[in-house]
Amino acid sequence: MPGPIHYSAKSATVHGPVNIVYVGLAALVAATSGVLFGFDIAVINGALLFLRQQFGLSEVETEFAASSLLAGCVAGAAVGGWISDRIGRRKVLIYSAILFALSSVGAALPRNLAEFTVARVLGGIAIGAASVLAPLYIAEVSPPHIRGRLVSLNQMAIVTGILMAYVVNWGLASIGEQSWRWMFAVAAIPSVLFLVALFFVPESPRWLTEQGREDEARHVLTRVSNAETAALQMAEIKEAIAEESGTLAELFEPGYRKALGLAVALAVLQQWTGVNTVLFYGAVILKEVVGGHSESSALGANVLIGMVNFVATIVAIWLIDKVGRRALLIGSAAGMVVAHAGLALAFWCKWPPMVVVALMITLSGSFAVGLGPGVWVVLSEIFPTRIRGRAMSIATVSLWIACVVLTFTFLSIASALGPSGAYTIYAVMCVITIVIVWKWTPETKGHTLEEIERLWKE
Repeated sequence: MPGPIHYSAKSATVHGPVNIVYVGLAALVAATSGVLFGFDIAVINGALLFLRQQFGLSEVETEFAASSLLAGCVAGAAVGGWISDRIGRRKVLIYSAILFALSSVGAALPRNLAEFTVARVLGGIAIGAASVLAPLYIAEVSPPHIRGRLVSLNQMAIVTGILMAYVVNWGLASIGEQSWRWMFAVAAIPSVLFLVALFFVPESPRWLTEQGREDEARHVLTRVSNAETAALQMAEIKEAIAEESGTLAELFEPGYRKALGLAVALAVLQQWTGVNTVLFYGAVILKEVVGGHSESSALGANVLIGMVNFVATIVAIWLIDKVGRRALLIGSAAGMVVAHAGLALAFWCKWPPMVVVALMITLSGSFAVGLGPGVWVVLSEIFPTRIRGRAMSIATVSLWIACVVLTFTFLSIASALGPSGAYTIYAVMCVITIVIVWKWTPETKGHTLEEIERLWKE
């Protein structure tokens, strides 16, 4: 389905007044899972140096310790959406918050690698489930004309968590060989706050309607807007649900098959465009490949990269409901092509370290302004209500598997082809992303989830 969407006249978007405080707080609470997501993903960057010393880990054991979280992410993403379609979005987020807290404490107190791995797998399950449910929940409680910004709060929270992890690692490194325990333990505080806050936000009105709990759904929609707008939105939601079978097989019907294929492609390419080579391995690259950086200065460069991620994500939130999803995704991937090509040249020509740092900042900033939040927004919008959780699980599992593949292959590719060869490959992946967005990704800005759903049936 090339180009932007052209909606039919019968799909008039329902707009009305918005209780921005109510909606914003619900979205902000759900997005808090992203802080924990980002922190848990990035904290291993600095902690691993001390963890290796503590337990005397071999190279294989070190890789095992680093990858255990990602294995949990795949599992959590695989079951999170499926379970949420049965017990609700909010309950799964509550269970994720509990796992976040248990994992934070467990990862800080292990006596051996096995105990550490179990704790990290639990944290990964929480991350995987939350990565499915947080953007999905926010999309389902948000009015269409600000949905993109609110869903982007999840990415804002993720980059905030990443920045927090880099700062914590940098700040606690001076404690010594036990500092890694404190690095993990810090996450228990926001985990508990997240758990408590979840008891004060509503369940998804679309999920409530699908469960036959229409009075509760109408109450939530009325609080979001007003009674008149809520009645119109309820009618749209019920009409959409009435036309759905609610089975997983529906995803493979001719219309929705396009949506599923697009979602999986965007999820995989979000990872294979290579930003995590900087976010996860930036310090290693600067210290061991480029040279000219001490451990402290390399960790400091990580903090700078995290700050750029943070600022660029704020820009993305401001732009995504103004310029649309397609423009941000294409512009983001184009910026990453330039950055990857620059890094390939920098390593080939042995340019000064500061040039490499500048290109890394360009790469991470380009990702954060588009592909980072934009892919999550699109994934949260393009599936029908009854199967949205399961569909999001498939897409998010694909994303996490792609993340595992990237994490396990970057150093090998860089060793076999050189860093220049590796970054050339990622530049090509960015070009592929541009083509897929240009030809097959619909523009969903400003349209209700029910309107977007009808698109795939036309």
